[in-house]
Amino acid sequence: MSTISRRSFVKVAGAAAALAARANKLAARPVGVPIGMQLYSVRDLLAKDFEGTLAKMRADGYTDVEAAGYYGRTAVQFRAAMDKAGLKCTSVHHALGELLEKGDSFIEYGHTLGIDYLVCPAPVTREHKWGTLKLDDWRWVAGELNKFGEKVKAAGMIFGYHNHGPEFGEEGGVVFYDELLRLTDPKLVVFEMDCGWVASAGRKPEDYIAKTPERFPLLHVKDLERGADGKLKSAVLGKGTMDYRPILRAATSLKHAYVEQEEFDMNPVEAMRINAEYMARLDI
Repeated sequence: MSTISRRSFVKVAGAAAALAARANKLAARPVGVPIGMQLYSVRDLLAKDFEGTLAKMRADGYTDVEAAGYYGRTAVQFRAAMDKAGLKCTSVHHALGELLEKGDSFIEYGHTLGIDYLVCPAPVTREHKWGTLKLDDWRWVAGELNKFGEKVKAAGMIFGYHNHGPEFGEEGGVVFYDELLRLTDPKLVVFEMDCGWVASAGRKPEDYIAKTPERFPLLHVKDLERGADGKLKSAVLGKGTMDYRPILRAATSLKHAYVEQEEFDMNPVEAMRINAEYMARLDI
């Protein structure tokens, strides 16, 4: 090949590569929602230094948080700490038993916080425990979710349900989670999909979301890796088995995505920083 033809080839190849890169960049898109986190991730740190830990999470890159407990603070105190840290609490978690007993007070608390969503993360009550619920119990749960969803809607907020693993048990060929989706009123109950728990149950989060994306405005984003004992455990985003690109592409009605890491093999603040960076650079 002559020097001139080689130069021409390199020039043409370079232009083609640049066009391909630009096309890929245009085809990809960022997640498109604030970088959020579930405060349960740093529960031990919050118990020791509430305001200091919030400040560290803001410095890590989070702006949007979901609460799971109030650490003995009144709604005014909790809101003040959030404002001071530059964070917005957009969602809170309360188990079904708590909602049945003190639901009105949690709605009032949520109003002061300025939340958008009040979410039930477990169907646990005094009579119902994890792992013991049968199909009829889950149908009862769906009815209670509808009732409380009506209250929350009347208060100007949105009620949701967050899954763990038991929802993917079956009875008579009926998956409990499918029954919750079928029996809850879309106008009263949305779903916050914990993608890690769905994957650990052998299901694909994107398959559920793609069927009715409008029912999934909230996601929990966590990664999973298999430990030495063969069991799945929570990991820093990007280190484990989860691919969030198809999940987030399916989530066309997404409003909030909360990073949650439940266990750590490094400093939790550093791990949460890595998680925030992963979300910031993730193109879908």
